Amino acid sequence: MRVLFLGGMGFVGSHAVRKLAGLGHDVTVAHRGVTEPDLPSSVHHVHYSGLTFNRGDQLLSGVVDELRGLKPDVVVHMSPASGEDAGAAMQTFKGFASRVVGISSIDVYRAYGVMHRVETGPPQPVPLTEESQLRERFYVDAPWVEKILAERVFLGDADLPGTILRWPMVYGLGDQQHRIFGYLRRMDAARPVIALEEVHARRMASRGFTENVSLSIVLAVMNESAAGRIYNVAEADAFTELEWVRTIGEAAGWDGRAVVVPTDDAPAHLLQKYDVGQDWIVDTSRIREELGYEEVVARSEALQQTIEWQRSNPPPAENFPSDEEMAVGYAAEDALLGA
Repeated sequence: MRVLFLGGMGFVGSHAVRKLAGLGHDVTVAHRGVTEPDLPSSVHHVHYSGLTFNRGDQLLSGVVDELRGLKPDVVVHMSPASGEDAGAAMQTFKGFASRVVGISSIDVYRAYGVMHRVETGPPQPVPLTEESQLRERFYVDAPWVEKILAERVFLGDADLPGTILRWPMVYGLGDQQHRIFGYLRRMDAARPVIALEEVHARRMASRGFTENVSLSIVLAVMNESAAGRIYNVAEADAFTELEWVRTIGEAAGWDGRAVVVPTDDAPAHLLQKYDVGQDWIVDTSRIREELGYEEVVARSEALQQTIEWQRSNPPPAENFPSDEEMAVGYAAEDALLGA
């Protein structure tokens, strides 16, 4: 099978590229050439500096003929940021490919809007299924990014059927959002206690490890039955935030403890700006039953790998509180816990 990735050099896509190439498929990756992960020599590269997402019709303008000439069976769009991005891919490959796979996110659900206080109404029931209500309000801070519109385009043309993969928060090697860093930083500073505000401590969220999540791409590519389908992708079980901290701590060798403090007593830096009363977990039974999805890396091993990578790759200092700011927070926590 000929598979073309638009993007695919990131910390998830590169795993899928390696897996498909290892299975004997003819894989090509179209990318800007900014990052070059270690890929099998059989993988073809199309370098195009203009391949910057959020550019709509200009997305593939310089390489349309070259990419069409590859005659891909399946096109995997790793970062369809908008309806325009998705439309550019559909226009380019309609009549030249058989299927497209678009990577989306579980933030399309109304629950995400409720959590961020941009949707009104009570918390949405969970776990969220593929038929759960989507957000009615599009992104306000970044209107050029809207996965809901991209999904509509990919699923709107029977002549080029699409598959949508809705991913969760993804942790692992190469995670540029450094999702475990905030807690690991405290653990490596030998903090004896990590405090969580009580509502935040109870909140549940779906997550997935890079290598495991990448298998959703492989399965969607290899199964024609995935055409026209939407799949939630995440670990089968979800932790509360308190359980997540404790699980990270166990993997990190931390001998402290995570504790819950009442909302009324919590220092300001422990209070969350979003509605932590809204859980954000999804039902993944569809992709498991229809495509045979299952994790190949156990969570304990996934966290060990993530922690090792995170310790060797700290985020830019400006992206997280300074040591001085952390010290102020620690003092406030110590005063509260001491009292």
